[in-house]
Amino acid sequence: MTQDPAGAAPETDTPASSRRGLSRHLVDIAPLKASPAFARLWIGGAISGIGAFMTQVAVGLQIYEITESTFMVGLVGGVALLPMIVAGLWGGMIADVFDRRKVLIASSLVAWASTIALAALSFWDQHLQGDGGHAAVWPFFVVTTVSAVASTVSNATRGSVVGRILPPEMISRATALNGISFGAMLTIGPALAGVLAAGVGLPWTFTIDAVLFTAGFLGIWMLPSLPRLGERVEAGWPVLKEGLTFLRHAPNIRMSFVVDIIAMTFGRPYVLFPALGATVVGGGSLTVGALTAAGAIGTMLTSLFSGPVARVHRHGVAISRAIQLFGLFAALFGLTTLLLGATGHEPAEGWGGVHWATLIVLALCMAGMGASDEVSAIFRQTMIITAAPDEMRGRLQGVFIVVVTGGPRIGDLYAGILATAVALWFPPLLGGVVIVALIAILTRAQRAWREYDAQAPTP
Repeated sequence: MTQDPAGAAPETDTPASSRRGLSRHLVDIAPLKASPAFARLWIGGAISGIGAFMTQVAVGLQIYEITESTFMVGLVGGVALLPMIVAGLWGGMIADVFDRRKVLIASSLVAWASTIALAALSFWDQHLQGDGGHAAVWPFFVVTTVSAVASTVSNATRGSVVGRILPPEMISRATALNGISFGAMLTIGPALAGVLAAGVGLPWTFTIDAVLFTAGFLGIWMLPSLPRLGERVEAGWPVLKEGLTFLRHAPNIRMSFVVDIIAMTFGRPYVLFPALGATVVGGGSLTVGALTAAGAIGTMLTSLFSGPVARVHRHGVAISRAIQLFGLFAALFGLTTLLLGATGHEPAEGWGGVHWATLIVLALCMAGMGASDEVSAIFRQTMIITAAPDEMRGRLQGVFIVVVTGGPRIGDLYAGILATAVALWFPPLLGGVVIVALIAILTRAQRAWREYDAQAPTP
């Protein structure tokens, strides 16, 4: 061990310095300490979000129980898509016009009432089953659509609130913390829904979500007043048009949307999971759950070790590299399906029918995709919040919600069509190559994107 001129041992050789080195890589919880309002919003959102993912799974189980139709289950998202897009655009505008705390309270109350309505409908269906019948399915579609609209408005508003309750230098760290909460929602919520649905039944699963919702509502209720900054304006088409005009002259923020659409369109293999579980990997629904959880674990681990994000300033370059890495993992997913799927393994339901080598490699690909996507998400969301003026953040968050809502559905359509026309391995393999190539071209063509510096953010 060497010493410095003063005779002290190097800092890297001490246990304390090792702990400090580790802490520099772990997620930074400074935003939770700096802003009690953000801490309450984050904790409440994580708890209520677990309940929201429980309900997403429970709704599918409920509709399948009534109709015994996979198509009807898939129709839940299709029916709600257009209202969600409209809600994202108009909800963001409302967040820029009115007090954001009040908008959050109103939209959360509607979502809360929708959950209670789902519980009531489920209890009614359970009652009718005693007489050998079922409840009508259309009320479930109506209520889930209302819930999706309210949640979209709430999410667009929530994203615009963060910039008001935290200083700019903490935004990237706060976004990383949101990745941890989202990963927890995506892993715990669906698993808990399965356990509760089997143990206490679907009606009580919805009811438990309604109870968990109170945690999120308390975090919103305790926010400070967040009125519009600047001159008062009336909600309507001119305000919405103003936001779209701003976006047209904001190349960096616009580029953040474009690259995300490319990634979600060409790099989402989720729609392939059921077929992989039945024909290539085996394991059926267990494989679907394992691959889904792997992506969420990658998201959580990236957020957990997100300490260095605050020291990264070239956000445009960081986003491009993260999405290209995402594309490489997608291509590896397709290549693995092609190569390891040709093993002659006879797939079957249950863990005994799993081809473990294939499942492990595919799960690692999903974890890599979740991790790289989270890196991209941290910097994209930070860019939107810090580069845009506060009076525009609601509308931009609304567009962001439209992108993250519509992109995956377009991606599911892309993967479904090509998998049916060619093979299961083809969509992710081709899509990964397309992602890497397109991002390279766009990054090369957009100088402002390459030179974006978070220390002097420009939209």
